[in-house]
Amino acid sequence: MNFSELNLEESVLQALDAMNFKECTPVQEHTIPVLLEGKDLIGVAQTGTGKTAAYLLPVLNQLSKGGYPDDSINCIIMSPTRELAQQIDQQMEGFSYFMPVSSVAVYGGNDGVRFEQEKKGLTLGADVVIATPGRLISHLSLGYVDLSRVSFFILDEADRMLDMGFADDIMQIVKYLPKERQTIMFSATMPAKIQQLAKTILTDPVEVKLAVSKPADKIIQVAYVCYEAQKLGIIQSLFKEQSPERVIIFASSKLKVKEVTKALKRMKLNVGEMHSDLDQSQREEIMHEFRNGRINMLVATDIVARGIDIDDIRLVINYDVPHDSEDYVHRIGRTARANNDGCAITFVSETEQSRFKQIEDFLGKEIYKIPVPEELGEAPAYEPRSSKKGRSPQRKGGNKRNAQGKNSGKPKNNNRPKKKSPSGEENSSN
Repeated sequence: MNFSELNLEESVLQALDAMNFKECTPVQEHTIPVLLEGKDLIGVAQTGTGKTAAYLLPVLNQLSKGGYPDDSINCIIMSPTRELAQQIDQQMEGFSYFMPVSSVAVYGGNDGVRFEQEKKGLTLGADVVIATPGRLISHLSLGYVDLSRVSFFILDEADRMLDMGFADDIMQIVKYLPKERQTIMFSATMPAKIQQLAKTILTDPVEVKLAVSKPADKIIQVAYVCYEAQKLGIIQSLFKEQSPERVIIFASSKLKVKEVTKALKRMKLNVGEMHSDLDQSQREEIMHEFRNGRINMLVATDIVARGIDIDDIRLVINYDVPHDSEDYVHRIGRTARANNDGCAITFVSETEQSRFKQIEDFLGKEIYKIPVPEELGEAPAYEPRSSKKGRSPQRKGGNKRNAQGKNSGKPKNNNRPKKKSPSGEENSSN
């Protein structure tokens, strides 16, 4: 469907034309007409589906008609992270270019000047406020923010907000809002806690649920079936001959991110880290260095990585297998963007094999397994249905073979490699 077929104001269509937006994505086609009717909505859609425009365009369309108070906040958009808030703010600027709609982003940092700028925007009554929960609560607690005339309340990536512990903050913010409002919620998944939140804050919502998108065909997907102790060695072998260029490595926790980063720095690799322990100024500095090439490898957690919006990522490495298929699609979707090619490599340890098989089942195909370099020793077999908890005993009659049936390399001195922590320190097997 073309945007011109929707009942959008001329100023909105002008902005879309200037930004070369022609065709609606599926999520936009299904949600914009519903939102233009003023109904509450819960949308289940992934990052990269065009969901930001799906809720921004109808809200801007209504605001551009007039009839809303000039000196009051008319719309609140909640974001789980500062990085996502910044991205929403950037899209807001583009879509509202031809209309008299004001906005302010409220996402924190340690800068006192920024806090005062946020305060000014909130007290003067910006039409649209894009905020992280904690920062908005900070302003609300000081008593100068009036949300009593808000007409639109939007939660973006609601599941991430709950995962990050913002449930109480969200409910506290809702208490400041009028009962008569349009509430819009987008979530990548629909667990029980999201369903309960929807029942609490939405009124007779329309549910729009789109199938989880599959990775782009141009992403080359491969995996290494390996022991946990071999993962760092595989990275070292990958970049032994050629320096890395625009690489993101995903790890399961901020502790793992720190340990992996430390180990890669010892390998003399040019690497930075992104996790929730960094303040806003540190994150922005890391992203600036990554964009301009001073850093060519970035180790990041899933939550923080949602703010990474760079088109020319050449390689994504899943140091740990993601917890679900949706996270896998989201991670590897960071590469092969803007008509570029890309590659995604996943390290699969023994305890992660069942989870990886679930991802393969979701994709409807088996991902090619690359043999572990011989110098790293023997690798485990890929036997996901056995639900192994540790290393399997060596089979009689020779070394194990990987998924392609190739010898994975005889370990030195007939011993398997010692376990290593992600920081590179050797541990006893016992």
